[in-house]
Amino acid sequence: MRQVILDTETTGLSWERGNRVVEIGCVEFVERRPTGRTFHRYLNPDREFEQGAQEVTGLTLEFLADKPRFAEVVEEFLEFIDGAELVIHNAAFDVGFLDNELRMAGARHGCLADRCAIEDSLRLARERYPGQRNSLDALCKRLGVDNAHRQLHGALLDAQLLAEVYIGLTSGQEEIGFGAPTPEPGAAAAVEFKVDLSRPRPRVLVSDDERAAHEARLAGLRKKAGRALWDVATEAEQAVPA
Repeated sequence: MRQVILDTETTGLSWERGNRVVEIGCVEFVERRPTGRTFHRYLNPDREFEQGAQEVTGLTLEFLADKPRFAEVVEEFLEFIDGAELVIHNAAFDVGFLDNELRMAGARHGCLADRCAIEDSLRLARERYPGQRNSLDALCKRLGVDNAHRQLHGALLDAQLLAEVYIGLTSGQEEIGFGAPTPEPGAAAAVEFKVDLSRPRPRVLVSDDERAAHEARLAGLRKKAGRALWDVATEAEQAVPA
């Protein structure tokens, strides 16, 4: 499976108010592993930043003045993402902006959902950590992703951080070391181990000291709680007909 982890930076919070995309950052994964391929472009928005947006990104109109407009990179962008699953944090925000840019570049481009499946990592985080802060910074801290170098928002840096966060959010046991090991080439085949359930089970014998320590522990529990769970289990066992 091919995935593209994507982030954007914009001139403000709402494309409906005429705000535009000023940066796109994408990181490609295949079978949940980075390929080393990225897509990163700064864009000339042809408009001012809204108050506060420039401070978040550190970008200026002077810096963006000689950068291409979205329509100039749209084909390259679509070629990079076509057919992939897009992983986006708070996907509705970025998808809204990018679909607007695609419309402005020409109706023939359609929208992102026409070309890609879209996975919202914010939705995944809220399902896994309900009632907690699930911003990218909060998830980096919770999942042990080093984001000390993230002083400002940047699309490519945030996409790289999100890639690590996403793997942490969706890792199964096999990816964190609990799956069955893959045999080394040339290694001896594993021997199948079978248990004969018809044979008597081995008995574990305890010493007198161990038995006394166990009884003392139960006595302490009975004194504090009136009875011990061990008593409940013993009573249930004795109630079963022989």
